[in-house]
Amino acid sequence: MALMNEVNRLDLQSLIDWMVFRQGVEGGFQGRTNKLVDGCYSFWQGGVAAILQRLCLDAVDCESSFGSDHDESVVCSSSDGEDHLDGTSSHSDEVIHLGEGGAGPEHDGAVEPVNLSDISYDFISGQHASRTPLFDSIGLQRYIILCSQHVDGGGFRDKPGKPRDHYHTCYCLSGLSISQYIWAKDFNTPPFPGHVLGPYSNNLVERIHPLFNIVIDRYYEARQFFSSA
Repeated sequence: MALMNEVNRLDLQSLIDWMVFRQGVEGGFQGRTNKLVDGCYSFWQGGVAAILQRLCLDAVDCESSFGSDHDESVVCSSSDGEDHLDGTSSHSDEVIHLGEGGAGPEHDGAVEPVNLSDISYDFISGQHASRTPLFDSIGLQRYIILCSQHVDGGGFRDKPGKPRDHYHTCYCLSGLSISQYIWAKDFNTPPFPGHVLGPYSNNLVERIHPLFNIVIDRYYEARQFFSSA
């Protein structure tokens, strides 16, 4: 929905409420209620948290007000009283309306169309949330490294006792990246050592783009390639 600029269709507060209760006492995430935690949901749920944190700079004060016929917008207010909107930092002084048709910022009453190709870039630009993450990031790293990692042969798995596979290896590593960088103020800032479980130089993984689940350097390369086509 973020990629389509249709965040206004989501009940963000209900989504946050549902997501935060998917983290189990083991530190990992479950896919739905009454299920065991599974390593792959480190990204499927942790990635949601990263997206929500970027969309709404202060989730506690996040309000979804798209029930009105005349004003469909998502307003997220930070703790300092400033209004932040859908995570597109290039329009920080404008009102972003996320109504039907992917409408964009208003200029003197006129609504400009949103350039959908810029949404993913705007998403990672500018300053990120300064509030505490929506989940226990160290707890998630602990589950991934100690429980999902196959110590003898490498790779990652659902949980102890399960075989390793490429699927879980991919999404466990992605979740590990999300949990390490979730505290960073922007995409150019590495995490502090205290936000990375274990030896910093050994355990720190590369950053991913939470909307695409690809390493951030590859995202920039792909964007440059398709922009020049």
